[in-house]
Amino acid sequence: MTVNRPLPHPQLLLQLDALRDKAMAAETLGALAFSMANDLYPLLPFHQALVFEQNKAGLDLLCVSGLARPSEDSPYLVWLKRASRWLAERLVEPQPTWLTQDNATPPEDIAQGWAEWWPSGLWCIPLHGPDGERLGVLVLLLEAEPPAMLHQQLDGLTRTWAYCWRTLTRRRHISRWRPSRRQVLLTLLVAGALLLVPVRQTALAPAQIVSRQALIISSPIDGVIAQVLVRPNQPVEAGTPLFTLDETTLRSRAEVLGKEVAVADAELLAASQRAFDNPQSKNELTLLQGRAQQRRAELAAVQAQLQRTQVVSPRAGVAVFSDPNDWIGKPVSTGERILHVADPAQPAMQIQLAVADAIALEPGAEVTLFLTAYPLSPLKGKILETSYQAKAGDDGVVAYRLLASIDEHSEHARLGLHGTAKLYGGRVMLGYYLLRRPLATVRAWSGW
Repeated sequence: MTVNRPLPHPQLLLQLDALRDKAMAAETLGALAFSMANDLYPLLPFHQALVFEQNKAGLDLLCVSGLARPSEDSPYLVWLKRASRWLAERLVEPQPTWLTQDNATPPEDIAQGWAEWWPSGLWCIPLHGPDGERLGVLVLLLEAEPPAMLHQQLDGLTRTWAYCWRTLTRRRHISRWRPSRRQVLLTLLVAGALLLVPVRQTALAPAQIVSRQALIISSPIDGVIAQVLVRPNQPVEAGTPLFTLDETTLRSRAEVLGKEVAVADAELLAASQRAFDNPQSKNELTLLQGRAQQRRAELAAVQAQLQRTQVVSPRAGVAVFSDPNDWIGKPVSTGERILHVADPAQPAMQIQLAVADAIALEPGAEVTLFLTAYPLSPLKGKILETSYQAKAGDDGVVAYRLLASIDEHSEHARLGLHGTAKLYGGRVMLGYYLLRRPLATVRAWSGW
């Protein structure tokens, strides 16, 4: 036997559809709660509607029908806060529940307030998420329980409210989280305590491997470099030829002076012979003899320079210089530095510490060098000496020159390798460590 259920009135379906549209159009949880508390009245007249949000402590009042914003200090809302805790314990079923004083048996203080402010019955509609977690509760204050047909029709609207509630709650937690005053205060206290933590003051600076025992090889005379006889980083022994200077000018000068010496000797000999017959020629002997000695001295000086045109290494080591092609044919003056002869058995770190990064360093301060070629094998050392005055380097950066030792001999400590040195100073507070450079910049800019 088939039972014909009565169809809902078309006007009811239109009203339910309008309520769903308003719920989907809500942009905040407050707007959704306001729609739930007020827009249902044409469909189901009630004395009052209350919308609660479920939290860990219980039910929190969000909206009261007819009020834009509930006043928390009113006697009704103070009592309602106690009643919401009792109501949260009473509602255990996921379906809408009809409560009266007879079937709910509230405590005495709740019953007195119920008799004063509430009608005979409460229709409680819980809203649950997909995982069964209760999101909130809609409480309608009615004189009589709604008809069963309305229970069925409101089921779809209730699921729409729950879906919108879950979506708006998740969006609020993600995009509108605000720390509490206690969290802000605790964060400030922790940050202040961290600023007082002592840390090691450090600085980073470019560095390279040099030799502690390096001799400067300079040009012995003015001239032009004719040939470089060694290659960069080539091991040399004492007496190994390093480079030669062009001898063309000196040899030409020596030949001319040789001719001048011969002429002076001939003039001196002729004057000596004339002196026997002519007493006046004796006065010229002294002058001609001095001129001949001058020409011999000039010739000896030029011959000495010719012997110095080939420069040899004064000790064993490694020839340190740039490309040989940069020197061939280049005019040099006396004392101009050409290359170094360095001892590879005594490596050291040469550090260029920029003035902006300078920290208080004393001889003996620790240094760690991270070579570009071997970043996983740092070299340890200590400061040996620091320059008194900062000077501008080839890159235009004004920096102090520091020399540091290398504690352990390593195969990676090859002359000429570059890297980054980490310098360790004394211990300072973390706040000073972080604000040192900004404070120095502000003082330099403001003059304070």
